[in-house]
Amino acid sequence: MPSISVAEIRPGSKVSKDVITPLGGMLFVKGKILLPRDMEILEAFLIQQVDIEGSEEDAQAMEPSKTPSKGAVKAGSVITASALAKSGSQLHEEYDHMLALIKKCYSSADAAVLPIYELRSGLEAMLAHIKDYHVLDFSPRTLNEQDYIYHNAVLSALTSYKIAQWCGYPQKEWLQVAFAGLLHDIGNAKIDSSIMQKPQPLTMTERNEVRKHTTYGYQILRKVTAINEGVRLAALQHHEKIDGSGYPLRLRGSQIHLYAKIVAVADIFHAMTLKRIYKKAQSPYLVLEEIQKEGFGQLEPSIVQTFIHKTTELHNGTKIRLNDGRNGEIIFSDRSNPTRPLVSVEGKIINLVHSRHLYIQEILT
Repeated sequence: MPSISVAEIRPGSKVSKDVITPLGGMLFVKGKILLPRDMEILEAFLIQQVDIEGSEEDAQAMEPSKTPSKGAVKAGSVITASALAKSGSQLHEEYDHMLALIKKCYSSADAAVLPIYELRSGLEAMLAHIKDYHVLDFSPRTLNEQDYIYHNAVLSALTSYKIAQWCGYPQKEWLQVAFAGLLHDIGNAKIDSSIMQKPQPLTMTERNEVRKHTTYGYQILRKVTAINEGVRLAALQHHEKIDGSGYPLRLRGSQIHLYAKIVAVADIFHAMTLKRIYKKAQSPYLVLEEIQKEGFGQLEPSIVQTFIHKTTELHNGTKIRLNDGRNGEIIFSDRSNPTRPLVSVEGKIINLVHSRHLYIQEILT
């Protein structure tokens, strides 16, 4: 099982030992048959030598077709580009129904009891299609800047449900966590619409008023049956930080309810990736990097780590657009740098870990 210089390796050679990146990520597993494109990937990761199985004659005998397989680079991929492209028309139908329902709830939240059973029915109908929801890819059919808060509510419900699943929390909790995501900002119903829709930066007085939405939300939900206390506390605590720097009560760590910690991650992601009246939508990949930074000291690290790992589990071959406008595709995701995979653009392989000025602007379907 000789260790051979990458420059001397021929396509068709079989890897006899796992190939690890300089940062400790798994590049190729033992037994992988190297394809022509894999040579470029090895060079992009600055791999100098690889352990190859058998003799040169054996390697030649195993040489496959020169056409690389999109699925060969990474085992265990969870979603294909075609699956993304087909992403649930029925999900969009239920999403639109949920959007209209939550909008109606906001308009009457301060004057009437929330129609919780109607909300539950709509939520269950939407979550029945959760397999068609991918956090980085899903886009509502219509996006109106004025409706940002309602889109944030429905998207946070979907994403919070996913996070609860990914983190392995009991299944009986999943629907309640989705409720927490859906209703976390319901207190904004009591904030003057002129403040909520203001295109200019808010004054200190206005910012303080907006911060009251957490306590307003808890007050609204306190009289609602069929939801648990975690849903109410998520409305109150989703802006708390585990280092005590959040609001309204400057709670720390275990003082913050689990639902609030989940919703905080979902809310930040959608708040930054949705277009708003006063702010452009940001790249979901840059937002994930920002969330990763906040995971140290402000957000629950285990939730952040799981969220980033799962959302970036895209199939190799997924079409993307870079921030410089060029289109390409993901060819390898290094789990040590999940937001910065190797991409193929105009016949050239780019390692986004090394090309920091570039990043994925959006996923194309």
